[in-house]
Amino acid sequence: MRNKAAKSAVRTSVKKFVALAQKKDKSKDESAATDAALKDMIKKIDTASRKGIIKKNAAARKKSRMQRFFNSMQAAQ
Repeated sequence: MRNKAAKSAVRTSVKKFVALAQKKDKSKDESAATDAALKDMIKKIDTASRKGIIKKNAAARKKSRMQRFFNSMQAAQ
């Protein structure tokens, strides 16, 4: 059950981050919230990887993709 909860937490944090990142017109507060959501998502992915819930390379791949997505959204503004 703990593995399922950890995987669910990772998926939820990814969805929250993507939703914040895709907002069109952002204020400073929303930009800071997006940055905080990215850091929280990375923390949850690292925790799940450390516990062996997701594999090390899968965790690295998820973090890399989300960081590239974040950078492309920042560049678009």
